[in-house]
Amino acid sequence: MKKLRLTSVAAAAALAAASLVAYAPASNAAAKTITIGFQGPLTGEEAQVGQDELAGVLYAVRLFNAKNKGKYVVRVVQADDQGDPAQAAKVAPGIASNNKIIGLVGPAYSGATIASLPFYKQRLLPMISPSATRVSITDPASPGGALGLPVFHRVVVTDKVQGPSLFKLATKGVATPKVFIVDDQSAYGVGLVDYMKPAIPAGQSVGFDSVSDKTTDWSATVSKIKTAGANVVIYTGYFPQAAVFFKQLRDSGYTGILAGGDGVLSPSFVTLAPASVLEGVRLTAGTVPLADISTKLEADFKKKMGKASGVYAAESIDAANIFLSCIAKGVSTRAAMLSCVKAFKGKSLTGAALSFDANGDVAGGAMNGFEVRGGAIKFTGPVK
Repeated sequence: MKKLRLTSVAAAAALAAASLVAYAPASNAAAKTITIGFQGPLTGEEAQVGQDELAGVLYAVRLFNAKNKGKYVVRVVQADDQGDPAQAAKVAPGIASNNKIIGLVGPAYSGATIASLPFYKQRLLPMISPSATRVSITDPASPGGALGLPVFHRVVVTDKVQGPSLFKLATKGVATPKVFIVDDQSAYGVGLVDYMKPAIPAGQSVGFDSVSDKTTDWSATVSKIKTAGANVVIYTGYFPQAAVFFKQLRDSGYTGILAGGDGVLSPSFVTLAPASVLEGVRLTAGTVPLADISTKLEADFKKKMGKASGVYAAESIDAANIFLSCIAKGVSTRAAMLSCVKAFKGKSLTGAALSFDANGDVAGGAMNGFEVRGGAIKFTGPVK
């Protein structure tokens, strides 16, 4: 399909209209209605990530509305960016121009965040992402300064932490690591590698490759890996491509360690390739599964949402709860919300202190490890 050229914010907003879906609870005439937004991949290959995060937001809103019945009714407008920067640039204007929306949870992905930011900055829409990890969004030292100032915030640690942690986890227990690293040419994948490189010990890297996320035939990369004699392969793209890549790598006879970042951490990942291919895959992410935080909380989530929680559910709840805490204080405008978010001090679902620094990054936070075992992704704890 031919790409459409956006000629104005108004034209882009028209393109976005079909992608916006509103969630609203039963009306309550006596209550004040407040609207927040969610943006992430709700359809397409990456839909599982967005649906998991959206469920977290809706769960937090459901609890808030029940607690504040008769006083507030919070509704959620959903924007489907498919995890694609081009699509994000189409849906973001519609969210930005909807003045009823006073805060946005998302976007989920770094590339989509970067594409959306010009519209949200123009309209000063406060943002809190559960999972966008690219450093340049909040780094004043990046070319052009921090892209997200003053509206962007995130409750997850950045690739500055994830890059070294991923390398550390991937090589754990390997006597003589020979690591080959592959990115998917996305803002996320390239950025993760950039922050991994300075932490690589001398002699442990045997090659790099950068491959489009549209790749279906991985034979060229597989050949480079085997020629390099790698015993550890790290992929910094997303789970649909990772499953295909890892299968072709195993089919070629590769028997070493496979690892990836949080872009691979999706329940759908383990359904996209045989269990024998994915067994033992090591993953990192700044998330903690809801069930590992509290079995009682997970049970309540299942009861209210009709399904188990997914990846970044806890962080999505945290992000939504920050907005909701401000609404409970009487905040009803974007300007007041932005001030409230910047001053926020509270606790995450894990019990850790939660606040933002001057650039919008979460203060503190940890990178966690996961491993595919028996066809499921298991939490293994903080990467040390």
